[in-house]
Parts: sequence; structure tokens; C-alpha cells
Amino acid sequence: MADAEIVVITSGKGGVGKTTTSAAFATGLAMRGLKTVVIDFDVGLRNLDLIMGCERRVVYDFVNVINEEANIHQAMIKDKRADNLYILPASQTRDKDALSKEGVERVINQLKEEFDYIVCDSPAGIETGAQMALYFADKAIIVTNPEVSSVRDSDRILGILSSKSKRAEENLEPVKEMLLLTRYEPYRVERGDMLSVQDVEEILSIPLLGVIPESKAVLRASNAGSPVILDEQSDAGQAYHDAVSRFLGEDKPHRFLEIEKKGILQRLFKSKEREGAY
Repeated sequence: MADAEIVVITSGKGGVGKTTTSAAFATGLAMRGLKTVVIDFDVGLRNLDLIMGCERRVVYDFVNVINEEANIHQAMIKDKRADNLYILPASQTRDKDALSKEGVERVINQLKEEFDYIVCDSPAGIETGAQMALYFADKAIIVTNPEVSSVRDSDRILGILSSKSKRAEENLEPVKEMLLLTRYEPYRVERGDMLSVQDVEEILSIPLLGVIPESKAVLRASNAGSPVILDEQSDAGQAYHDAVSRFLGEDKPHRFLEIEKKGILQRLFKSKEREGAY
């Protein structure tokens, strides 16, 4: 079996949907029959296990494995919904400096022997956990909201990937970067309250993997401990499925970019819903 591909889900700013994306993306790969492990690099916070609904099953964590207090199979949690999916949770009680480059590399090398994909859920920003997650990446999904500060912070992450990754240090082919735009609302773009897809593409100059619409399904899924991609009736769930398909080389048109043309009654109910949301 060929070496696993290491995919980092990253952003410069917190609260843009990285962990939601990591959970959905890893689940989507596993649903395609690809053996996938998703690692939470956010030492000290640990949210991935909540979104994956396995927080009560955590016994050992990523830092325990690095420190050789447990082996990889003791720490990994097998997902109950997707046969090919495993979660390696972060520690809630350690400091971010508990991650060492040598330790992370040792764990990743072990995982490479067993998995098709290793998905790294990076913390926001450029501190230790984020740099560790970015360092070993083969591919990077840059998650950003359509607002100036989020896009600017993502630009800093692109700089780190091109200069401080293992691939950059060893003069290998660069990390393949892709853009995932989350919390997109076409009517707010039209009003001028939000950057358009084209605006963000122009600023970051990386290929667009997907656009995830603003959706109440994301919060519902998080609260239920179920990756939103499993909610196949929701627009966000469908958008994540599309993004996974594109990642795997399929040609899928982008959806949810235009304001839906609705009948008068639907428009009336939608405007009432928005009044309640803002």
C-alpha cells in the first residue's frame, strides 16, 4: 500500500469552521471506502471528539502516544457510523508545547502504514500546534469566511506552508493548497456585507475546493455530535459531499453561490427567519 496522504485543515483565524470541516471531510473520505484517521492538533482545547460524538470514549490521546504512555491503537477511537474512520483526540490537560516535531513525525509514520488519508485538524493561527499540523502536510485545505480579516489571516498561513513545511525545507513539490469558503450567504454578498467567492479567489490565488453555505444544520450537527456531511438533506451536508468529490478528482459544479429564486410565500418566510437571525 502506498503511503497515506496527509491533509491539513487550517486557517489563520478561529471560528471559521475548521473542526466542522475536519470532521465532515474525514467522514466523507471514509464513506468512499478510504481508510481515514483524523487527528486533533488543538492540544488544551480538544473539540474534534465532541463534533464526532465520541468524547465519552476517549481514554488516551495524541500526547499520550507521543510520550509513549500509550500505543496508537489504544488511543485511536473507531467511529461508529463510518467503517473506515478513526479519531485520534487531543489532550485537554497538556500544554501546546507537549507536541514535539520528532514525536509527531513518529506517530504520523506509524499511521502512514495503515491509512489512505491522515486528516490533521489544526488549531487557528501560527502557534506550536498549528505549525506541527502544517509541517507534515501534502495537501492543505484553507478554511476561510468571506470577510477581510479571515482572508488576510489565511494569506499568512499560505506563507508558512510555502516556507516552513517539510516539503519546502526538503525542496520537494510544494504543498497543494485548496480554498474552502464557509458561512457563505449570497444575499449578503449582493448587499455588499460580505466578500464574493471571486473576491476571495483573487486575494488568495488558490483553487476553490468548495463553498459551504451558512446553515443551521451545522450547529444542529455539532450539538448532536454528528458530522454535518451525514445530514444529506441539508445544503451544508451536500456542499461538503461536493467538496470531497472534487478533492478526489471528480468534476462537480459549485452550488449555493446564487440567491435562490423563491415563490412569494417562501420569500416571506425566509425574510422572517432572517429577521430572527440578526
